[in-house]
Amino acid sequence: MASDVDLLTLLDRHTERLLTTVQRVDDLAAPSLCAGWTRGHVVTHVARNADAFLALVRAAVDRTGETMYPSPEARDADIEAGATRDRDVQLEDLRRTARPLPAALRRIGPEHEGRLLARTPGVAVVTAENLPYMRLREVVYHHVDLDAGFGFADVEPELVELLLADELDRLRGVTDTPDVTLRTTEGDEWTIGLGTTEVSGDRAAVLAWLARGLTDGVTADPLPALPAGR
Repeated sequence: MASDVDLLTLLDRHTERLLTTVQRVDDLAAPSLCAGWTRGHVVTHVARNADAFLALVRAAVDRTGETMYPSPEARDADIEAGATRDRDVQLEDLRRTARPLPAALRRIGPEHEGRLLARTPGVAVVTAENLPYMRLREVVYHHVDLDAGFGFADVEPELVELLLADELDRLRGVTDTPDVTLRTTEGDEWTIGLGTTEVSGDRAAVLAWLARGLTDGVTADPLPALPAGR
């Protein structure tokens, strides 16, 4: 994803912000915003996702042939196995895995652009240059998912814009696209499908709705349904 935003500096910052939140949260058994997941599931997932991104960096730079995860089943089993651990154990796991990742991602240079990588063997190919954005998005979104005081309104405006552009691209790419016109208080306007229903709010609120279905700060009559599983 081409951008003038310094993704790796932001990743350093948001990794530390996530760690600070996890450190002050006592109850990782509480529900998260991810259906069926506790906060512990989310924290464990972000830690294992860091391991997965390190594997993709090695695949891109060192040609190891690694994938993010051995299989979907292995990914899910690792998350379930770690979700009920004590908070301090999970926090240390997250520190150990997440903090070194921005430096590792800096190994990816122009010479690696276009190099194809896989989520699991033979599945969901991505390119090396997109890894910094993908990890940053993962950290920010799952920080919100902890439902522990951090929201999209706390995200830097330039990153909100970038995430919004990504969500709009995703929404336009599904088959059951809703017919909406999105308007923000910052002066943006986007038409999706026929643009029949107007949805309005500030950029952070519109992003929260598109990314996580959160309705605080957005208005519409009626608020359209978003595609399932997008």
